[in-house]
Amino acid sequence: MPVLENPRHERFVQALAAGKSATDAYVLAGYSDNRHNAAALAREEHISTRLQELLAKAAERAEITAEMVLRELAKIGFANMADYMRAGPEGDPYLDFSSLTRDQAAALQEVTVEDFKDGRGEEARDVRRVKFKLSDKRAALVDIGKHLGMFIDRSEVGKPGEFEALTVEQKRERVIGIAKQLGLDRIGPTAGSA
Repeated sequence: MPVLENPRHERFVQALAAGKSATDAYVLAGYSDNRHNAAALAREEHISTRLQELLAKAAERAEITAEMVLRELAKIGFANMADYMRAGPEGDPYLDFSSLTRDQAAALQEVTVEDFKDGRGEEARDVRRVKFKLSDKRAALVDIGKHLGMFIDRSEVGKPGEFEALTVEQKRERVIGIAKQLGLDRIGPTAGSA
């Protein structure tokens, strides 16, 4: 798909490709701040098609593949604290990075080493405290799950609380209207079914 004919739309999609939120991209494209309109524009087919094209080109230039990204996420998502610690003779844990693999190191977010004296005078002893933090396992697993189609993203349409104020019949009419817009012939149980 070539550059979009509407310059504002092209600026909008370029900002989205650069990692801006839809609202920020909308303002950068020259529109007034409007979260609802920004989200609606982002959902338009020509915008999403152009965005996917730009992101694919960027990934190609960086020589990044979906497989590479999934492998890195898997290193984080399936990291285990036991890979970094050992137990002493008394069962006390201690860190052992001596046999750390490159894949295990990829899951480390932070390592802090502190040297200090504990106590005073002749009773003082040298202490080394080592702390480490693994990257966010849950976030990595959610990203993997989304890629694999395990989760469904839902978004709310309208103003917060607006749907709750409707009667059951009004809600049904809204849902049927949305289903028709999406090209769904019917929703829910058919007549005569239990």
